[in-house]
Amino acid sequence: MSLLKGTKARTVVLKTALVFQLYFLQLTFATNSCDGASIREGCSEHTTESSNKYSNDMAEMKAVRVDEFGDESKLKLVTAPVPAPGDNEVLIRIEAIGVNPVEVMIRSGMFGDMVKPPYVPGTDVAGVVEEVGAGVSKVKKGDRVYAIKTGTGAYAELCTSPADYVSPLHDRLSFSQGAAIGLPYTVAHKGLFIRAHAKKGETVLIHGASGGVGVAAIQTAKAHDLTVIGTAGSAEGMALVKSQGADFVFNHREEGYMDKVKEATGGKGVNVILEMLANKNLVADLGIVASKGRIVVIGNKGTIPEFNPSLTMGVEADIMGMVIQVSSHDEYMEMLKAINDGQGSWVTPHIAKEYSLEQASQAHKDISSDAGSKGKLIIKPKL
Repeated sequence: MSLLKGTKARTVVLKTALVFQLYFLQLTFATNSCDGASIREGCSEHTTESSNKYSNDMAEMKAVRVDEFGDESKLKLVTAPVPAPGDNEVLIRIEAIGVNPVEVMIRSGMFGDMVKPPYVPGTDVAGVVEEVGAGVSKVKKGDRVYAIKTGTGAYAELCTSPADYVSPLHDRLSFSQGAAIGLPYTVAHKGLFIRAHAKKGETVLIHGASGGVGVAAIQTAKAHDLTVIGTAGSAEGMALVKSQGADFVFNHREEGYMDKVKEATGGKGVNVILEMLANKNLVADLGIVASKGRIVVIGNKGTIPEFNPSLTMGVEADIMGMVIQVSSHDEYMEMLKAINDGQGSWVTPHIAKEYSLEQASQAHKDISSDAGSKGKLIIKPKL
């Protein structure tokens, strides 16, 4: 088989990545897009039967809607009808909403072929069950819950969610912490155990460990007896990483920090790397990965010019990508079981800042900044 080179190779890589990204966005946002119809009119063009159903009395709620792609100013606070749950769905009165970087990418129009305005952004929420549809028995009206998928969008006062993706929220966790579970903790579990097959006693390097996913990955790894090396870009971020249980912490803005990472392993290298910015770090990762080590690409913002695949050969390293939203139903159930088993002990999301629905645009602006992540950003409809 001939090897692709130069621009042609980079084009193939970008097209392949885009196919996967568009696929997961189709899965996640198919029921959120109104495809040109106004959510004020009930979003009659929703793609699932359940999302066409609204409360009989047409009660109204506040929601944040994207009518056209663009910068954060395109997030508009509107009045919308309250959705009604269909079969095997739960209507949740939202107390907190998790803000994720992918929502900024979608709003900017990066995936416009799949996501059509107007739509209500978001997937991760926590709140109280308002109503359940037929066939739902795992939760009931009045229960505290969190959900990792929504049928009608998360940036609102209420939303519907498929019952399989709704879980009881432990009393030790606040609603804000519940809304911070979804994407960060599922990504952490999938990256470590479904993709990298991390084993007790191995060492994991978490790049950008002070963000929402990074904090979740530290907690998940430590709960499973892994040695954790975390990086952050500021003294405050490093302090957060250390407070979450990381065994070693380094500043990824300092020259030569990767040498210190390898020294921390006694020169053996890191068994697993969770890579949040592959275009910047992947080549250096291959210089510190252990024999038969695994590098999981969770985030990437560009290409790597003249990448030499032979760097993987001497240490027999595996480079693998992952996107949480293409996970199978069985994988989601595995992830949720692990997370829910840990709710009473080690699952403890760190909240960096909270915003009102009216401040959703500021939340998007802040999550896009390069100031250094320090936990999870949350929107609270009642602020």
